[in-house]
Amino acid sequence: MATPTSVETSMSVLPSRDDLLRAYRAMYTARRLDDREILLKRQNRIFFQISGAGHEAVQAAAGLIFRPGHDWFYLYYRDRALALTLGATAEQMLLASVGAAGDPSSGGRQMPSHWGFPELHIVSGSSPTGTHYVQAVGCAQAGRYLAPDSDEVTLMCSGEGATSEGEFWEALNAACLENLPVVFLIEDNGYAISVPVECQTAGGNVARLLAGFPNLLRVETDGTDFMASYQAISEAAAHARQRKGPALVHATVTRPYSHSLSDDEKLYKTKSEREAEESRDPLLKFPEWLVSEGILDRQALQVIVHEVDQEIQQATDRVLKADPPPKGSALLHLYSEKIDPTSAQFEAQPRFTGDPRTMVDEINLTLHEEMQRDSRILVFGEDVADCSRAANLAEVKGKGGVFKATAGLQVKFGSERAFNSPLAEASIVGRAIGMATRGLKPVPEIQFFDYIWPAMMQIRDELATLRWRSNNGFSAPVVIRVAIGGYLNGGAIYHSQCGEVIFTHIPGLRVVMPSNALDACGLLRTAIRADDPVLFLEHKRLYREPYNRSQHPGPDFTIPFGRANIVKTGQSLTIVTYGALVQKSLQAALQLEQRFPDRSIEVIDLRSLSPYDWNAIRTSVEKTNRVLIAHEDCLSWGYGAELAARIANELFEYLDAPVGRVGALDTWVGYNPQLEYEILPQVENLVAEAERLLSF
Repeated sequence: MATPTSVETSMSVLPSRDDLLRAYRAMYTARRLDDREILLKRQNRIFFQISGAGHEAVQAAAGLIFRPGHDWFYLYYRDRALALTLGATAEQMLLASVGAAGDPSSGGRQMPSHWGFPELHIVSGSSPTGTHYVQAVGCAQAGRYLAPDSDEVTLMCSGEGATSEGEFWEALNAACLENLPVVFLIEDNGYAISVPVECQTAGGNVARLLAGFPNLLRVETDGTDFMASYQAISEAAAHARQRKGPALVHATVTRPYSHSLSDDEKLYKTKSEREAEESRDPLLKFPEWLVSEGILDRQALQVIVHEVDQEIQQATDRVLKADPPPKGSALLHLYSEKIDPTSAQFEAQPRFTGDPRTMVDEINLTLHEEMQRDSRILVFGEDVADCSRAANLAEVKGKGGVFKATAGLQVKFGSERAFNSPLAEASIVGRAIGMATRGLKPVPEIQFFDYIWPAMMQIRDELATLRWRSNNGFSAPVVIRVAIGGYLNGGAIYHSQCGEVIFTHIPGLRVVMPSNALDACGLLRTAIRADDPVLFLEHKRLYREPYNRSQHPGPDFTIPFGRANIVKTGQSLTIVTYGALVQKSLQAALQLEQRFPDRSIEVIDLRSLSPYDWNAIRTSVEKTNRVLIAHEDCLSWGYGAELAARIANELFEYLDAPVGRVGALDTWVGYNPQLEYEILPQVENLVAEAERLLSF
């Protein structure tokens, strides 16, 4: 069961005198930086400010106990004193405030107070509250996999408001399931902007709600009392380092300044509340304690104050002259510069062996080959393992995914590399991000595209932004495999939808969708060997079709991203498509050519949606002078709209007819087979639109 501990000031764990002075310097620096940024914001010399005031004592204590460059850190935007204690400097923080190119955390791309220092193992922070909980769990799991004998710990910090997010509970569940060395530091200042804790958390204390989590050490402390905080965090860190399980420190702190300069706490905090907070201010309490204990005299305190004030003034003078991000740098580091998956490096000739195999069999074999090649690859998700109770494999065959795409991976590579996760999509992707940040190559599976949405925040705001927002300081080249699409009969609203265009709209994310076994093998291998996050869409209807099978092309067969496949040549009309619509387009082309013997139809399978092969589209349209774009997703605001707009804009002079489009009706996929048939695009829809275009 979870172990509760209430820590009062104690001398059982003592920092050295030098550490105490270092802590005070960091605390005072943090507060003066807040004050300096507030002044600069009011002078319109910076653009945003958020304070860590009131949190400094527990943060400085944590900074002394954990080891930068050894442990790993997921901080949140109030952790200024913690970042300073770990090794960040006042000048680095001020560079972030002015948005300078020299800002080491983001190069002027992020708001200030979004810390990120690779050399200190402080992972780039983001604004969404709570998303980093599950990433910290993935980071800790990666650490155990990479260095099982290490005593490293992952520290995860947040305010109490963020504990209302689902990822908090998912992270605790995963950390306790895996007995991971994670310390959760909850800095409870009583307010999530204006919402008081009793309206945020049942009972007003999140630590008390966690009593049922096994092996979770719970420690409660006064986060404005440096010595109490030091002992509490020492106990939590020791628990995690000794591999007894995760720990959570619930530290009550204050927030003497408003949430940010966009907020006014006087609108919801009474005068008496604010006075009570002032009496607990760690910047008043801690120096008084240092003097009363004879550790420093007041003159020595004034020396520190003077040195810090001078440092901040000098740093301010320098950063106000710092250069902004250079013009033309906006797209820099959006994708990896080390590996270009669109390059000729990924051009490979197939070396066919064996009998023709289905698409799902090729995906399975490719995963086997890549896991054999690279021990950094981990595969996990819902139902992907052969059998979580591994001993049962002596009697049972094993599952290996609802579509058998991951069958045999656990048996061959072990439960540490192929395993089932809780049913929690945000946690699946978030853990993968944390793993990839450490250098692993996670290939998580989202069982159905229809259930990817809980992970949307992790994909859009975390995974796709990490490299860009950290100015190439961090990256997470995760490959997310997702089963997608309809034409199955009975799938209905929640097992048959498409929606790939939502993801092709996300900068920093690669999106591919093969239509056959050969392409599935080559594109999946490219995705795994690339250095960018990839959404790998696998159409369920195409998994076991007889017409799209292929012999195995070999263990090094790859296909460059952004390279379309001309599956049929023609002279009269271009059909641009992908996924399940490729075969239907070929069937439509056959009917059209039988009906109009003097016409021929060209069919392009994009197979890579972001990036896509504009050169192939342009070359074909310049030849045929007519184009039809077909996709399974809804017609309105669909993937084809962007292509149609670009064709109309750049190839207008070559067109002899309007740009045609075919897609699903603008509704959900129905359960009844006749209803599904009416909703999804069929061969006759393609033929009808093609005839219209050919009539011009």
